[in-house]
Amino acid sequence: MKYMLFMLFILFTLAYSKAQKGEVIANIPEASGIAYDAQNHRLIVVNDEGTYYEITPEGRVTLKKKLGKYDLEGVAVEDDTLIFAIENKGLLLVNKKTGKKKKVIIDTIYKGKKLPLFSKKSGVEGIARVGDFFYLSKQSKKKKDSFIAVVKLKPYPSRVVDVIKHKIPDTAGLTHHDGFLYMVSDKKNLLIQYHLEKRKIIKKIKLEKGAWEGIAFDDKSNLYLADDNGRVVKYKKKALGL
Repeated sequence: MKYMLFMLFILFTLAYSKAQKGEVIANIPEASGIAYDAQNHRLIVVNDEGTYYEITPEGRVTLKKKLGKYDLEGVAVEDDTLIFAIENKGLLLVNKKTGKKKKVIIDTIYKGKKLPLFSKKSGVEGIARVGDFFYLSKQSKKKKDSFIAVVKLKPYPSRVVDVIKHKIPDTAGLTHHDGFLYMVSDKKNLLIQYHLEKRKIIKKIKLEKGAWEGIAFDDKSNLYLADDNGRVVKYKKKALGL
């Protein structure tokens, strides 16, 4: 009996660990999303006021650009294009070189029903690129209403092709790295590692307290979190057990 309890404790520890404190590298007001631009070795950070920043992995701001009156909640990078998730509207594509903008409307009908994907109070809060698809996390305080919509952007009109129901409330940040999907939960202060093929959560890491709304990895074994309280925090993957 003692052996069984010990093994259950070990399995729980492996699946649910606690993170050390990270290094605050930048102060970005209302930081609501983050992505890594491998071409330029820069982090793209967005905020709720329609502005995005380029910063170095050390935290130096190299660009600040106002896009307009948008509630930017997430960002992904595809070659020369930045794809911004707007909480209650859809996606905004911006060419990094020319600044040209294009709005993308997504058909949210899935299996004959309209998905509550975009709304002002609990809309899209994160975006991740996985191959030719984009994963959009729907934020909700209730775990039964939280989900990830898998979207095919082309050919237009863009459409939802799959839905992942992960049962984690308030998933506000999303990224894809080394074959896994990673989420952060604002409400629970959690970093979640999700196995796409098995369609299940394989690890939960308790984070220090914050309003976590964005997550990104660079190519040097670092992880970055965007905190809506105004911080960008850097961690070593090894320190998180990843």
